[in-house]
Amino acid sequence: MATIIPFKAVRPTRDKVGLIASRSYDDYSLKERNARLRDNPFSFLHILNPGFKYRKSISGERRYSLVRNRYLEFKEDGIFTQDDTPCYYFYKKVNRDGNEFNGIIAGASTREYEEDLIKKHEHTISSRQTLFKDYLKTVGFNAEPVLLTYPDNSELKEIIHDVMRSRAEYEFTTTYRDTHYIWIVYQQEIIDKVAKLFSSMDKLYIADGHHRCASSYLLYHEMKDENKGHGGNEDYNYFMSYLIPESDLMIFEFNRLVKDLNGLSKEEFLIMLDESFRVEDRGIEYYKPSKKKHFSMYLDGKFYSLYLRKKRYNANNALEDLDVQILYKTILNPILGIIDPRKDNRLSYSHGKNDLSHISKLVNSGKFAVGFGLLPISTTEMKKVADEGLTMPPKSTFIEPKLRSGITIYEF
Repeated sequence: MATIIPFKAVRPTRDKVGLIASRSYDDYSLKERNARLRDNPFSFLHILNPGFKYRKSISGERRYSLVRNRYLEFKEDGIFTQDDTPCYYFYKKVNRDGNEFNGIIAGASTREYEEDLIKKHEHTISSRQTLFKDYLKTVGFNAEPVLLTYPDNSELKEIIHDVMRSRAEYEFTTTYRDTHYIWIVYQQEIIDKVAKLFSSMDKLYIADGHHRCASSYLLYHEMKDENKGHGGNEDYNYFMSYLIPESDLMIFEFNRLVKDLNGLSKEEFLIMLDESFRVEDRGIEYYKPSKKKHFSMYLDGKFYSLYLRKKRYNANNALEDLDVQILYKTILNPILGIIDPRKDNRLSYSHGKNDLSHISKLVNSGKFAVGFGLLPISTTEMKKVADEGLTMPPKSTFIEPKLRSGITIYEF
């Protein structure tokens, strides 16, 4: 069963929500971040970057403490208020392309993460987990929900759409031209129905936010051990999540770029590719793969299509059947000498929201020798990897929706 709980969110007043909401801290360039900090005194970035007030870079425990201080100041100044009763928060995002995402912000269970009822498909780095766990413990809140997905459910869809027929508490559009809507759901009847529908689900899947999830799990264990009166219902037993149906999930590919041909000439490289692929020169035609085991390649001013030869590769599990892993096992590792994709600085990535012209520009600039275009991984493939207890290679998926920080805050 899947457990999701309502909670008393700390959230902006209606008149300031559009000013407070921010993208993830690392999504901003330094120039863009400083401009927003300078021009918008209400941006959530002021909480995340407390040293801006003193024009000084601050890190470690001192930064964590100042984040906490700045957060409390926003509460004291009435910029944030807290709901009196536990609520679900129905959240709709419509992006500039007209794609619509409908879901529920709620608390998800760290114990179910531990019991593998919340399934994972990405490797996490223990040092990052610990670092973020320490941060969470000091600041005392989640400000950016983990993205979880669940099987489509017609009854749940009807409940969500029924609530969304009323006026939203928040409605604002960002400079990215995405429009966000939030409904505060405090009615116990609706809360009970939603909780019951989720309890009938066998498992949930992490779509985005593996490190945040893992850090919340570490925090749960540490706070549980420190609390002699631990009862299992404390706020630290849960973490803030945005739950959307699988049909709403959008997965883009991460294309690959490599700085050199590992000492090979262009002709030698193409001959080696011919052993495992049917290689066709497409000239200046933008070739984008449309089937699994088909790849696009940009090399020396030309696009190529690469079709995996049927008898040259055998997949023994869900991981080995992914195109990203096939590319690694047939080209990146044996031909181009990429041993560890997590550490090799010869390898770089470009998410699929950038078109193939972006790949060609980077190769034409001389920064890279070759670029590869892939088909996006499907939700079914992602779930199979998670169900088999495997993890995808780094930068396998670029997933939407991505929510803004600081709109609903979960305290523990």
